Amino acid sequence: MPEPCRPTILAGVALVDVTPSEGFAMSGFAARTAAATGMHDPLTVRAVAVGDTAIVCADVIGLHEVSCRRIRERCSLQDDKVVVSSLHTHGGPVTMPGRLGDKCDVRYLSRLEDACVEAIETAIESRRPAQLYSGLGTDPEVAQNRRHAKGRVDPNLPVLGIKAENGNWLAFIASYACHPVALGADNTLWTADYPGFVRQKLEAAYPGAIGLFLPGCAGDTNTGHRASDSFEVGPSARRTFEEAERVGALVAASALAAKLERTPNANVSCAAGSVDLELERRELAPLQQLAEKWAAESAAFPSRRALLQSWVKWTEIAAQLPLSPWKAQVTVLNWGGIPIVALPGEIFAETALDIRSGLGTHSAFVLCFCNGCPGYIPPRPEYQYGGYEVNEAHRYYGMPATFAPGSAERLVSLAHSLSKQIGVSK
Repeated sequence: MPEPCRPTILAGVALVDVTPSEGFAMSGFAARTAAATGMHDPLTVRAVAVGDTAIVCADVIGLHEVSCRRIRERCSLQDDKVVVSSLHTHGGPVTMPGRLGDKCDVRYLSRLEDACVEAIETAIESRRPAQLYSGLGTDPEVAQNRRHAKGRVDPNLPVLGIKAENGNWLAFIASYACHPVALGADNTLWTADYPGFVRQKLEAAYPGAIGLFLPGCAGDTNTGHRASDSFEVGPSARRTFEEAERVGALVAASALAAKLERTPNANVSCAAGSVDLELERRELAPLQQLAEKWAAESAAFPSRRALLQSWVKWTEIAAQLPLSPWKAQVTVLNWGGIPIVALPGEIFAETALDIRSGLGTHSAFVLCFCNGCPGYIPPRPEYQYGGYEVNEAHRYYGMPATFAPGSAERLVSLAHSLSKQIGVSK
């Protein structure tokens, strides 16, 4: 019996190359001071427009909320219906002034913002009748909690395919929560890390389609090393392009094995809101005392010099800023009955799982690095354990302090409220 006819939606996709030339400063590892020496694989901006909403994802470490706002305001869609995301590759240039590196090239940043707008507008202009297909891949079991042995991870691997009425696939989208740091601080080549290999596999399986990888909440998960393993630039036999390709192949295989079914309906809607998140200083010693301590340690431990010097600079600049609340934007899209929750910053697996518990389908996308990337936003139980994500990362991020306990829970509450507004909650 032929498949029953269902209403279509309008969808379009686009891709723009944003690979810089060699010589630009790289972002992601404070210990790495060497400039990029070339390209391993291209850096791109990829956009998908569905109905009157859109998502754009750039192959960079992150985008400042100011950049995200400029991009959204330049689009022809209503600005709160556009999600500006980043891949969070640590093989890209510095793209956030004052965050994750102090050598942000303003000309490249302007080019990147232009490319995001171009990709969104091209996707909008190319919209055509299409059907959405969703599925859930099995856990490829490559993500590990880097803070706790056998700690929580988000094993969900939602996928979404977009197929034009003529039978051609327009896009294949996959999401997984695992930090894109298969490569280490010794790498000096532009690269999308393992997500780049995921996209290559998706596009090979769906010729003519654009592959997208949207990062899940990977703030505390990676392929099996501690955050402190990236504090030095020495090579690691475990963090190579071969390893990135292996991880990418596993994630892609799980995504491609998912059983695709037409989404429950052709509805497209969006809800967005914001909440103020408080900051809290966790350093107990006076800033001057800390600066002197870190300066002495940088002289005594050359392998950690770049990291410690960045901390000294933090005491002089970012730590002097007022502890003003940071306004976080949360957006929830409904694409044919499939929820897409877009969160800012680096979000932990526990937060993603808490959000999923209130959604109506296992195929939901719960994303981070969206509409601003100000650092880690840990769930309340993690503060007692301290560590890099809780006590230290805000320095490299150029934030005056870490986010106060309860911040992640406020994001969860807002996400659940927005999901109810557009009918994609339980």
